[in-house]
Amino acid sequence: MTVDQPRHVAESRFGKWFLKTNIWETRVLDVALRDLDRLIADRADSYPVIVDVGCGAGQSFRRLRDRFAPRLVVGVDIDMEMLELSAAEIRAKDIPAALIRGTSANLGLADESADMLFCHQTFHHLADQESAIREFHRVLKPGGILLFAESTRAFIHSWIIRLLFRHPMDVQKSADEYRETIERAGFDCAPDAISYPYLWWSRSDLGLREKIWGAGPVDPREETLLNVVAVRR
Repeated sequence: MTVDQPRHVAESRFGKWFLKTNIWETRVLDVALRDLDRLIADRADSYPVIVDVGCGAGQSFRRLRDRFAPRLVVGVDIDMEMLELSAAEIRAKDIPAALIRGTSANLGLADESADMLFCHQTFHHLADQESAIREFHRVLKPGGILLFAESTRAFIHSWIIRLLFRHPMDVQKSADEYRETIERAGFDCAPDAISYPYLWWSRSDLGLREKIWGAGPVDPREETLLNVVAVRR
């Protein structure tokens, strides 16, 4: 299934390669999912319909199935190469899933049709973030949860990310600005459902201050990562 989409900044060749690596799965995806899972209040045994926005090669499908016991995972991505890899992952792991070619601002799903929406390191690729967060709100049921894991402006504007990846640089936000965007769209973000990981790979010095010189992180620091479990009002 394909739906019309607004402007999307295509990932670099390096970025596409990196998203298929074990490093991405274990150091980025797994770490984010563990953190998001612990932030969920009143966790249900099952979330029947989960939408994975920006699903990439589908590495999250098995993890979402094993953690949240959905009846259906809907993977959304604009890149046909990634969707083909996702389809192979679905077949190989026998995952109850469907795929849509699209981006976050137009998911092609019915109103209030999802119990959980997973948006992991996708939002900073979107040129129209306001439309996307409104679309997330539309698709989620009242009381449904948004698992939002994102890199902030401080990280996306860093020299190493500028060198290796491609993003719409003018729309990047701070952690507080992302939280405010989510809340304006009709979500509740409880203080104990928010975390600010400061992982070594998100720092401009790649954590060398600590690893080599034993120095602590810069204080005060500008947050580089944001994890939020937001509840749809």
